[in-house]
Amino acid sequence: MLLSTVNNMMLELFPPIQSVIGVPITALPFNAQVDLILKWANHRMSKVVCVANVHMLMEAHSRVDFASVLETADLVTPDGMPLVWLMNLMGVSNQDRVAGMDILIALCNRASIENISVFFLGSQSEILNRMKVRLEQDFPQLNIVGMEPLPFRPMTPEEDEAIIHKINQSNAGIVFVSLGCPKQELWMHQHRNKISAVMVGLGGAFPVYAGIHKWAPNWVRKAGFEWFYRLLQEPRRLWKRYYSTIPPFIFLATKQLLLDRWKIQ
Repeated sequence: MLLSTVNNMMLELFPPIQSVIGVPITALPFNAQVDLILKWANHRMSKVVCVANVHMLMEAHSRVDFASVLETADLVTPDGMPLVWLMNLMGVSNQDRVAGMDILIALCNRASIENISVFFLGSQSEILNRMKVRLEQDFPQLNIVGMEPLPFRPMTPEEDEAIIHKINQSNAGIVFVSLGCPKQELWMHQHRNKISAVMVGLGGAFPVYAGIHKWAPNWVRKAGFEWFYRLLQEPRRLWKRYYSTIPPFIFLATKQLLLDRWKIQ
Protein backbone atom coordinates (compact mmCIF):
# COMPACT_ATOMS: atom_id res chain seq x y z
CA MET A 1 0.00 0.00 0.00
CA LEU A 2 2.78 2.42 0.96
CA LEU A 3 4.76 1.60 -2.19
CA SER A 4 1.67 2.17 -4.34
CA THR A 5 1.03 5.53 -2.68
CA VAL A 6 4.64 6.60 -3.21
CA ASN A 7 4.49 5.52 -6.88
CA ASN A 8 1.30 7.54 -7.42
CA MET A 9 2.86 10.59 -5.82
CA MET A 10 5.93 10.28 -8.02
CA LEU A 11 3.73 9.94 -11.11
CA GLU A 12 1.87 13.13 -10.21
CA LEU A 13 5.09 15.01 -9.61
CA PHE A 14 7.20 13.53 -12.41
CA PRO A 15 5.18 11.95 -15.24
CA PRO A 16 7.35 9.84 -17.57
CA ILE A 17 8.56 11.64 -20.69
CA GLN A 18 9.98 10.81 -24.08
CA SER A 19 12.08 13.34 -25.95
CA VAL A 20 10.76 14.00 -29.47
CA ILE A 21 13.20 16.16 -31.49
CA GLY A 22 14.33 17.63 -28.17
CA VAL A 23 10.87 18.33 -26.69
CA PRO A 24 9.75 16.35 -23.61
CA ILE A 25 6.44 14.65 -24.44
CA THR A 26 4.46 12.97 -21.64
CA ALA A 27 4.66 9.21 -22.16
CA LEU A 28 1.36 8.06 -20.68
CA PRO A 29 -1.79 6.61 -22.29
CA PHE A 30 -4.78 8.89 -22.86
CA ASN A 31 -6.77 7.82 -19.79
CA ALA A 32 -3.76 8.15 -17.49
CA GLN A 33 -3.18 11.73 -18.65
CA VAL A 34 -6.85 12.62 -18.17
CA ASP A 35 -6.78 11.05 -14.68
CA LEU A 36 -3.73 13.13 -13.78
CA ILE A 37 -5.36 16.37 -14.93
CA LEU A 38 -8.45 15.59 -12.86
CA LYS A 39 -6.39 14.82 -9.74
CA TRP A 40 -4.74 18.21 -10.04
CA ALA A 41 -8.08 19.91 -10.77
CA ASN A 42 -9.68 18.39 -7.67
CA HIS A 43 -7.06 20.17 -5.58
CA ARG A 44 -7.16 23.33 -7.71
CA MET A 45 -3.46 23.07 -8.41
CA SER A 46 -1.87 25.58 -10.78
CA LYS A 47 -0.69 23.40 -13.66
CA VAL A 48 0.09 23.85 -17.36
CA VAL A 49 -1.01 21.31 -19.97
CA CYS A 50 0.23 21.80 -23.55
CA VAL A 51 -1.32 19.79 -26.39
CA ALA A 52 1.53 19.31 -28.84
CA ASN A 53 1.50 18.68 -32.56
CA VAL A 54 4.19 19.00 -35.24
CA HIS A 55 3.68 22.76 -35.51
CA MET A 56 4.25 23.25 -31.77
CA LEU A 57 7.40 21.13 -31.76
CA MET A 58 8.84 23.05 -34.68
CA GLU A 59 8.06 26.34 -32.89
CA ALA A 60 10.01 25.02 -29.90
CA HIS A 61 12.86 23.90 -32.16
CA SER A 62 13.25 27.40 -33.62
CA ARG A 63 12.57 29.47 -30.47
CA VAL A 64 14.56 28.99 -27.28
CA ASP A 65 12.01 30.93 -25.19
CA PHE A 66 9.16 28.75 -26.38
CA ALA A 67 11.18 25.56 -25.88
CA SER A 68 11.57 26.50 -22.21
CA VAL A 69 7.79 26.84 -21.91
CA LEU A 70 7.30 23.22 -23.02
CA GLU A 71 10.20 22.01 -20.88
CA THR A 72 8.58 23.45 -17.75
CA ALA A 73 4.99 22.42 -18.58
CA ASP A 74 3.42 19.80 -16.31
CA LEU A 75 2.06 17.76 -19.22
CA VAL A 76 2.86 17.93 -22.93
CA THR A 77 0.46 15.57 -24.65
CA PRO A 78 1.14 13.96 -28.06
CA ASP A 79 -1.66 15.39 -30.18
CA GLY A 80 -0.45 14.56 -33.68
CA MET A 81 -0.17 10.97 -34.88
CA PRO A 82 3.41 11.55 -36.16
CA LEU A 83 4.42 12.16 -32.53
CA VAL A 84 2.69 8.96 -31.43
CA TRP A 85 4.32 6.92 -34.19
CA LEU A 86 7.73 8.32 -33.35
CA MET A 87 7.27 7.55 -29.65
CA ASN A 88 6.19 4.00 -30.53
CA LEU A 89 9.31 3.54 -32.65
CA MET A 90 11.41 4.75 -29.72
CA GLY A 91 9.97 2.13 -27.40
CA VAL A 92 6.87 3.73 -25.86
CA SER A 93 4.67 0.86 -27.00
CA ASN A 94 1.50 1.80 -25.09
CA GLN A 95 1.38 5.40 -26.26
CA ASP A 96 -1.80 6.58 -27.94
CA ARG A 97 -2.93 9.95 -29.19
CA VAL A 98 -3.90 12.56 -26.59
CA ALA A 99 -5.57 15.17 -28.79
CA GLY A 100 -7.34 18.43 -28.01
CA MET A 101 -10.90 17.53 -28.94
CA ASP A 102 -10.67 14.17 -27.18
CA ILE A 103 -9.26 15.86 -24.07
CA LEU A 104 -12.04 18.45 -24.09
CA ILE A 105 -14.80 15.84 -24.32
CA ALA A 106 -13.24 13.49 -21.76
CA LEU A 107 -12.57 16.22 -19.22
CA CYS A 108 -16.04 17.76 -19.57
CA ASN A 109 -17.61 14.33 -19.10
CA ARG A 110 -15.52 13.48 -16.03
CA ALA A 111 -15.77 17.00 -14.57
CA SER A 112 -19.58 16.84 -14.72
CA ILE A 113 -19.49 13.55 -12.79
CA GLU A 114 -16.81 14.59 -10.28
CA ASN A 115 -18.28 18.06 -9.67
CA ILE A 116 -15.25 19.96 -11.00
CA SER A 117 -16.06 23.44 -12.29
CA VAL A 118 -14.68 24.56 -15.65
CA PHE A 119 -13.84 27.92 -17.21
CA PHE A 120 -13.44 28.67 -20.94
CA LEU A 121 -10.98 31.42 -21.85
CA GLY A 122 -10.12 32.94 -25.21
CA SER A 123 -11.55 32.54 -28.70
CA GLN A 124 -14.53 34.75 -29.69
CA SER A 125 -17.92 35.44 -28.12
CA GLU A 126 -19.80 33.81 -31.01
CA ILE A 127 -17.76 30.61 -30.69
CA LEU A 128 -18.11 30.53 -26.90
CA ASN A 129 -21.88 31.01 -27.15
CA ARG A 130 -22.23 28.16 -29.62
CA MET A 131 -20.02 25.98 -27.43
CA LYS A 132 -22.17 26.70 -24.40
CA VAL A 133 -25.32 25.55 -26.20
CA ARG A 134 -23.69 22.26 -27.21
CA LEU A 135 -22.03 21.71 -23.82
CA GLU A 136 -25.36 22.11 -22.05
CA GLN A 137 -26.82 19.47 -24.36
CA ASP A 138 -23.90 17.04 -24.13
CA PHE A 139 -23.07 17.53 -20.44
CA PRO A 140 -26.15 18.90 -18.62
CA GLN A 141 -24.48 18.46 -15.22
CA LEU A 142 -21.30 20.30 -16.18
CA ASN A 143 -20.72 23.39 -14.02
CA ILE A 144 -19.49 26.10 -16.41
CA VAL A 145 -18.43 28.97 -14.15
CA GLY A 146 -17.16 31.30 -16.84
CA MET A 147 -16.69 31.93 -20.55
CA GLU A 148 -14.46 34.87 -21.36
CA PRO A 149 -13.06 35.96 -24.74
CA LEU A 150 -9.77 37.85 -24.68
CA PRO A 151 -8.80 40.84 -26.85
CA PHE A 152 -6.38 40.25 -29.71
CA ARG A 153 -4.24 43.15 -28.47
CA PRO A 154 -1.96 42.79 -25.43
CA MET A 155 -3.92 43.22 -22.20
CA THR A 156 -3.14 45.95 -19.73
CA PRO A 157 -1.89 44.88 -16.28
CA GLU A 158 -5.28 45.89 -14.86
CA GLU A 159 -7.16 43.76 -17.38
CA ASP A 160 -4.88 40.82 -16.70
CA GLU A 161 -5.38 41.11 -12.93
CA ALA A 162 -9.13 41.25 -13.48
CA ILE A 163 -9.07 38.00 -15.48
CA ILE A 164 -6.94 36.27 -12.84
CA HIS A 165 -9.29 37.42 -10.10
CA LYS A 166 -12.38 36.34 -12.05
CA ILE A 167 -11.04 32.84 -12.67
CA ASN A 168 -9.85 32.31 -9.11
CA GLN A 169 -13.10 33.62 -7.66
CA SER A 170 -15.05 31.20 -9.86
CA ASN A 171 -13.41 28.21 -8.11
CA ALA A 172 -12.78 26.57 -11.47
CA GLY A 173 -10.63 23.46 -11.32
CA ILE A 174 -9.94 23.45 -15.07
CA VAL A 175 -9.41 26.42 -17.39
CA PHE A 176 -9.63 25.61 -21.09
CA VAL A 177 -7.52 28.15 -22.99
CA SER A 178 -7.89 28.88 -26.72
CA LEU A 179 -5.52 31.57 -27.97
CA GLY A 180 -3.65 29.63 -30.66
CA CYS A 181 -0.08 28.36 -30.62
CA PRO A 182 2.28 29.71 -29.31
CA LYS A 183 0.28 32.50 -27.66
CA GLN A 184 -1.78 30.23 -25.41
CA GLU A 185 1.24 28.26 -24.17
CA LEU A 186 3.09 31.48 -23.35
CA TRP A 187 -0.01 32.82 -21.57
CA MET A 188 -0.38 29.70 -19.44
CA HIS A 189 3.33 29.73 -18.61
CA GLN A 190 3.11 33.37 -17.49
CA HIS A 191 0.08 32.61 -15.29
CA ARG A 192 1.45 29.57 -13.52
CA ASN A 193 1.02 30.04 -9.76
CA LYS A 194 -1.26 33.01 -10.43
CA ILE A 195 -4.29 31.00 -11.50
CA SER A 196 -5.36 28.27 -9.08
CA ALA A 197 -6.50 25.76 -11.69
CA VAL A 198 -5.20 23.38 -14.33
CA MET A 199 -4.77 25.38 -17.56
CA VAL A 200 -5.23 23.30 -20.71
CA GLY A 201 -4.31 24.83 -24.07
CA LEU A 202 -6.72 23.58 -26.69
CA GLY A 203 -5.99 25.77 -29.71
CA GLY A 204 -8.42 24.95 -32.50
CA ALA A 205 -10.69 22.66 -30.46
CA PHE A 206 -13.10 25.48 -29.60
CA PRO A 207 -14.31 26.24 -33.17
CA VAL A 208 -14.46 22.52 -33.94
CA TYR A 209 -16.63 21.77 -30.91
CA ALA A 210 -18.76 24.83 -31.73
CA GLY A 211 -19.42 23.35 -35.17
CA ILE A 212 -17.70 26.13 -37.12
CA HIS A 213 -14.95 23.80 -38.34
CA LYS A 214 -15.55 20.13 -39.10
CA TRP A 215 -13.90 17.42 -37.01
CA ALA A 216 -12.07 14.88 -39.16
CA PRO A 217 -13.61 11.39 -39.24
CA ASN A 218 -12.07 8.91 -36.83
CA TRP A 219 -10.35 6.88 -39.56
CA VAL A 220 -8.73 10.04 -40.93
CA ARG A 221 -7.43 10.96 -37.46
CA LYS A 222 -6.05 7.47 -36.85
CA ALA A 223 -4.39 7.40 -40.27
CA GLY A 224 -2.52 10.61 -39.42
CA PHE A 225 -4.17 12.72 -42.14
CA GLU A 226 -6.07 15.17 -39.95
CA TRP A 227 -3.60 17.86 -41.02
CA PHE A 228 -4.65 17.33 -44.65
CA TYR A 229 -8.33 17.40 -43.67
CA ARG A 230 -7.76 20.75 -41.93
CA LEU A 231 -5.76 22.03 -44.90
CA LEU A 232 -8.74 21.41 -47.17
CA GLN A 233 -10.90 23.53 -44.85
CA GLU A 234 -8.43 26.41 -44.41
CA PRO A 235 -5.92 26.27 -47.28
CA ARG A 236 -4.93 29.94 -47.25
CA ARG A 237 -4.17 29.99 -43.53
CA LEU A 238 -2.50 26.61 -43.19
CA TRP A 239 -0.52 25.80 -46.32
CA LYS A 240 2.48 27.95 -45.36
CA ARG A 241 2.51 26.50 -41.84
CA TYR A 242 2.48 22.93 -43.07
CA TYR A 243 5.05 23.62 -45.79
CA SER A 244 7.45 25.15 -43.27
CA THR A 245 6.95 22.56 -40.50
CA ILE A 246 6.26 19.09 -41.93
CA PRO A 247 9.41 18.57 -44.10
CA PRO A 248 11.85 19.77 -41.39
CA PHE A 249 10.03 17.68 -38.77
CA ILE A 250 10.41 14.56 -40.93
CA PHE A 251 14.15 15.32 -41.28
CA LEU A 252 14.65 15.87 -37.53
CA ALA A 253 12.57 12.80 -36.59
CA THR A 254 14.51 10.59 -39.02
CA LYS A 255 17.77 11.97 -37.66
CA GLN A 256 16.71 11.21 -34.07
CA LEU A 257 15.73 7.63 -34.94
CA LEU A 258 19.00 6.98 -36.76
CA LEU A 259 21.08 8.46 -33.93
CA ASP A 260 19.18 6.43 -31.32
CA ARG A 261 19.76 3.20 -33.25
CA TRP A 262 23.45 4.05 -33.74
CA LYS A 263 23.85 4.55 -29.99
CA ILE A 264 22.23 1.17 -29.29
CA GLN A 265 24.61 -0.56 -31.67
